Amino acid sequence: MSKAPRVTVVGAGVLGLTTALALADCGCDVTVCDPGGPNASSIAAGMIAPAFEAVLDESARPHLDLLMLARDLWPGLAQRAGIVLDRSGALAVGDETWLETVAAGFAALQIRPMSIGGDAARGLAPGLSEAFDEALLSREDWRVDAPTALSALTSAATAAGVTFQRRIVRERGDADVLVIATGAKEGLEAVAPELSHLSPIKGHIVRVAAQSAGATVRGEGVYAAPGSGLAFGATMEAGRSDVGIEDDKAMPLLAAGLRLFPGLRGAPVQMAAGVRATTPDGLPMVGASAAPGVLLAVGARRNGWLVAPLVATMVAACVTGRDAGPYAAALDPARFGA
Repeated sequence: MSKAPRVTVVGAGVLGLTTALALADCGCDVTVCDPGGPNASSIAAGMIAPAFEAVLDESARPHLDLLMLARDLWPGLAQRAGIVLDRSGALAVGDETWLETVAAGFAALQIRPMSIGGDAARGLAPGLSEAFDEALLSREDWRVDAPTALSALTSAATAAGVTFQRRIVRERGDADVLVIATGAKEGLEAVAPELSHLSPIKGHIVRVAAQSAGATVRGEGVYAAPGSGLAFGATMEAGRSDVGIEDDKAMPLLAAGLRLFPGLRGAPVQMAAGVRATTPDGLPMVGASAAPGVLLAVGARRNGWLVAPLVATMVAACVTGRDAGPYAAALDPARFGA
């Protein structure tokens, strides 16, 4: 193309915003279209957690190298967008049997967490229950505060010349390239047939209004992530695409979180639910659709915040005709067939 490519990015979650910023930095004329309102990225805890994801989630385990590469792109993105990147790390606490299982998972991945005492753990995670007298600490996992980071990405993209429109997109229109970076299918299967491979996962998260800082804490079946309050998450309800809040899903999360931080009992609580999209293999689809002029950046499952800078880099490479990198084949939307 002799002039700056006109690119429409559909979706203003973390994948859409990081992609829009990367495209603008490459000289593209970028418009982000989104109907507005909460999305899965804004509800999420902002975890950038390749190590614990690979240890605790069997589907992520074979892809640790990809997840680590994505994480290593975060310092550059954080500096570019003015995002505070917290590198305090993450702690695992629980009974002896569960900690042994976690330690074995780390060993299998050739990652060496540090075994620390309960007092040291409470120094890293103020308010952690006195019931825990040992913990495993990994510095491999980082985090951002999701709502604040989304605001920073929006500001950086706007400053880079990205235009924002509050509308629903159903076709490529007059754009040279359409980038679909939505959560679930969003009715765009007619535009990009590969979206039919996505399925929804509903997730509840609970935020307790309290000052919080320090390391993320992982317990059996729950995490506690500092940020704008302390976030307890998150459920994984496959096949569900509604965002209604259900007490029978949220209250057990709150109870599990309060076992980690009992001093927060009685603090104000906010419950939320969002819908993520996943592919059959748990990896996102990034790259060209079979439809001409359409690129995909979808299906990151629960790792949208983690993989965002990698996805953005790959999409920008596709638009500008550069090499999309070593994971282009692994993330190719064509890998699932017609």
